[in-house]
Amino acid sequence: MITDSPRPATRRAAVPLAGAAAVTAPGVYLGVTGTHLSPPLAALLFGVAVVGAAFVLSWVAEAVQVDISPGLAITVLALIAVLPEYAVDFVFAYEGGHAFAEHGPACVPPGSTDESSCGLALANMTGANRILVGVGWAAVVLLAAWRIRRNGQDKPRKAGVTLERTDAVPLAFLGVATLYSLTLPLRHSITLIDAIVLVGIFILYAVRVAKAPPGDPDLEGVAKVLGEQPKVRRRLACAGLFAFAAAVILLVAENFAHALVETGTQVGISQFFLVQWLAPLASEAPELLVACLYAWRLKTTDALATLVSSKVNQWTLLVGTLPIVFAVASGSTSGLPIDAAQREELLLTAAQSLFAVSLLLSLTITVRGALVLFGLFVAQFVLAGVLPESVKGVELVALSIAYLGAAVVVTVRSRRDLITLARDGFRTPYRDLAD
Repeated sequence: MITDSPRPATRRAAVPLAGAAAVTAPGVYLGVTGTHLSPPLAALLFGVAVVGAAFVLSWVAEAVQVDISPGLAITVLALIAVLPEYAVDFVFAYEGGHAFAEHGPACVPPGSTDESSCGLALANMTGANRILVGVGWAAVVLLAAWRIRRNGQDKPRKAGVTLERTDAVPLAFLGVATLYSLTLPLRHSITLIDAIVLVGIFILYAVRVAKAPPGDPDLEGVAKVLGEQPKVRRRLACAGLFAFAAAVILLVAENFAHALVETGTQVGISQFFLVQWLAPLASEAPELLVACLYAWRLKTTDALATLVSSKVNQWTLLVGTLPIVFAVASGSTSGLPIDAAQREELLLTAAQSLFAVSLLLSLTITVRGALVLFGLFVAQFVLAGVLPESVKGVELVALSIAYLGAAVVVTVRSRRDLITLARDGFRTPYRDLAD
């Protein structure tokens, strides 16, 4: 019997791997040698290096599904895929801790016009979370609907993406984390108590999904080639690629953060804006692209499930570890300071999360729901552009109220689904969910 040689597939996998490694080279070189370039160019090269490393991480995270249960694999995939986001955010949290120790809660010298490093840490986190939902979730649904229509598989206008019953688990834990996060805008800091609660939610979530039965992952491209290798070779390859990507991120993350801040100063763009929106786009681009590729291939459940798990990850472990990093750097247990502007950002992020969860109470998000998610995300920028400077921030509160009001309406209408989701998410054995 003649079988296809694995060599062509291996060579095909080597091309994107080599490409991802190649785009990291300029940023790594700058990071190792300390060569100085103009801040915009440096930010570009460091950002591209982050994107390349993140692609490598996403392939490794998919390949490890061969060795662990699907639920735990999705969690690991989400955790590994957002490591670049963690790295950038930790840089700002660590520097914020040093600034707090030196200058107090303002985190900047008196009279300084620079953005607070403490505020930049929160800006990066809130931007990443809102992009993930407002762009990522919406893009998966809309792209899948467009592909279905192009393939002649017409569906009713309200049709969208339906998750598996097992996906009730991450959604239920996301709901709990979101409800807790609604208390954060009422505080003056994110404390170590918040860290214990949020990291605790993530640990309980990881323990729950670890009980999922083993499955047969549907891999493609580089991940498929890695996953088809013999066990020892596969694990060594994944470990080596993970170490490479982690080393790249460690070398460029701090430089990327500094280059963004310096770019804002040099070209007159708000440092806050660059850190909140440009940095997360770079660190999360591979994850969003992978999800969109899944949607393009009509593997919509996998696409949305990965992004939901990533949201759990960011809204629990990322938010929960920021005050820990801050405490280590500052030597203080008073918590990561939250100023008035950041309270509004946190409120909007938590409100968006609550609305997104409410849309998925039935484990189905419609095209209409995706359009509303994306429309409200874009509305922030439209309102910020048309409102006068004297009422800056009003749009954040207004949109928060809109999200919260819509979430209440949708939840009341789907109250039976809420009960089912809570039962399946926290109590129903995984073997029953899989059936």
